[in-house]
Amino acid sequence: MIQKTASSLTVNLGHETLRIEAWGRGIRVRAVPMGPIPDNPWALDLTPPAVPAEVSDSAVECAGIRCELAGERLRFFLGDRLLFEEQDYPWSLHERARSYKTRTGSPSFAATVRFEANDGEVFHGMGQYRNARYNLKGTTLEMAQRNSQITVPFLLSNRGYGFLWNNPAIGRATFAENVTQWQVEATSCIDYWVTAAEGPAEILANYADVAGHASPLPESLMGLWQCKLRYRTQDELLSVAREYHRRGIPLDCIVIDFFHWIYQGDWSFDPEYWPDPAAMVKELHEMGVRLMVSVWPTVDPRSKNYHGFASNGYLVRTERGMPAMMDFLGHTAFYDATNPAAREFAYDILRRNYGKYGVDMFWLDEAEPEYSVNDYDHYRHYLGSSLEVGNIYPRLHTKMVYDGQTADGVPDILNLVRCAWIGSQRYGALVWSGDIECSFREMKVQLANGLNMGVAGIPWWISDTGGFYGGNIHDPLFRELLVRWYEWAVFMPVLRMHGDRQPNIGALAHDVDHGGGFCSSGSPNELWSYGEEVYEILRHWLDIRLSLRPYIKKTADETVETGLPMMRALYLAFPDDPVCWTIGDEYLFGSDYLVAPVTEAGARQREVYLPAGTWEPFEGGDPIESTGMRITADAPLAQMPVFKRIR
Repeated sequence: MIQKTASSLTVNLGHETLRIEAWGRGIRVRAVPMGPIPDNPWALDLTPPAVPAEVSDSAVECAGIRCELAGERLRFFLGDRLLFEEQDYPWSLHERARSYKTRTGSPSFAATVRFEANDGEVFHGMGQYRNARYNLKGTTLEMAQRNSQITVPFLLSNRGYGFLWNNPAIGRATFAENVTQWQVEATSCIDYWVTAAEGPAEILANYADVAGHASPLPESLMGLWQCKLRYRTQDELLSVAREYHRRGIPLDCIVIDFFHWIYQGDWSFDPEYWPDPAAMVKELHEMGVRLMVSVWPTVDPRSKNYHGFASNGYLVRTERGMPAMMDFLGHTAFYDATNPAAREFAYDILRRNYGKYGVDMFWLDEAEPEYSVNDYDHYRHYLGSSLEVGNIYPRLHTKMVYDGQTADGVPDILNLVRCAWIGSQRYGALVWSGDIECSFREMKVQLANGLNMGVAGIPWWISDTGGFYGGNIHDPLFRELLVRWYEWAVFMPVLRMHGDRQPNIGALAHDVDHGGGFCSSGSPNELWSYGEEVYEILRHWLDIRLSLRPYIKKTADETVETGLPMMRALYLAFPDDPVCWTIGDEYLFGSDYLVAPVTEAGARQREVYLPAGTWEPFEGGDPIESTGMRITADAPLAQMPVFKRIR
């Protein structure tokens, strides 16, 4: 049986119902083994741009993209050029490209979709994976949120298409030499979206139009942010802000980390260590500094808010055993961000305990959420089992704060969050990469991760400058790493100091079991904490950052409008240069600056690929005419290779 509308084709294949639908400048495909197609929007919850479509008994076409049904297999074309197709199995294997496996006692099913692999294909995007290569071809990626692993399942191919897996279920994506395969463990529908264009920049624009453009990056937050694990008291925090002010160093934001509360889930200042938040915020604002506070989604049974969350059904539940999900300085549960009423309840606590003091920025740590045991079948949300919906949690957690702040009229919304999913960019999300090690090896990984996150649609991305754990402030090697990472961070959307610096300085009071008294802290992490030589280098690069503010503002506005990230993989500007599709250790910051971070210990030179054009060294030197060539650039410790594009 075939049903047609002006924009869709629905086919009953006996064992399966399949719908092909024009959706913006792309094609959406949904399929179920039986029954009607469910109407779960997931990432595609915006009204798509209206684009004329042509629908026949076997194909849907719009914006030059055509999806053809050949027997039971789907094939995708841009004009007459085949982009990719579902895998073709010999009849003797008794297998289909779309397969299902029912789950006993559940209406959901496991699902697999397989596509033919193409030789020479290059894949980018998918979010952040610490063990993945820059080119994702040849990798297998778990689709699950973890601390420092961020699943944002949008894929960009050098064959001229983008592929969005519109499903928040736990699963796996495989980009092998013999198959491209998407698998989920429990779902109610296969759902994906495909767009295509002659250039990757146009593909990202099409993607942004259906998944959402980023909310603006506030101009007032484009300078320096100061953070460490952890300022223990109000006096400690203010002394740091005052010292920045005394030195004449502009500071846009300072951050209060975890356990400024008594118990997790209190979401309020512990009065023993933070006695006068109103006066603190007032003094910071007089110095031109905004305050951000850390809020975890964990709720301790000892918290004053636990009963309110639990009695209303606003906590994530366990399928069996005790309702404990994270074991860190207390056994805690997570509030259920997939429940709209729970989000309103949670933000009301933030409003009462922080907003009344003028706190208007939140650090949404643990936002995956970070289960101590990743048994996803054990956790149940308002929207369903974590197996089915778990990956959407960080997006809805970010939405909780954004919606509340929007209702309260908070200007310039930007909140720091440790995870994301498709669409998080719409909700004031500055995503950072989580708890990563302090090493040059990690810095290389982070550089490739940042470029893939931008392609996946998350443009406001940063990492902890110098890494998070393992950095001793007295170690010359770590000081070198910090300098190199900071030079790179100057060309990120936000310049932020953070890390758990060693040696550890311990807790304030060991005879208490709550609040800031029993939680340890790390060594200082301010610009002046690493010796005079490092301080002078950091000041120099901060001056460069501040001088670039008008350019950063222009680039950020362009990102919001076009969907292009600020940290742009070279192929976004040079799609016809095959070398640019392979380079993951340099990038364009906006359209004008080529940035080549130094990611080797002891290196004082590095190889830089210059695409075709004229490039002028940022800190002086003769312009270089390139037809696409590699050069060796000098890189003393105080200098990172940066080139301005002249034409």
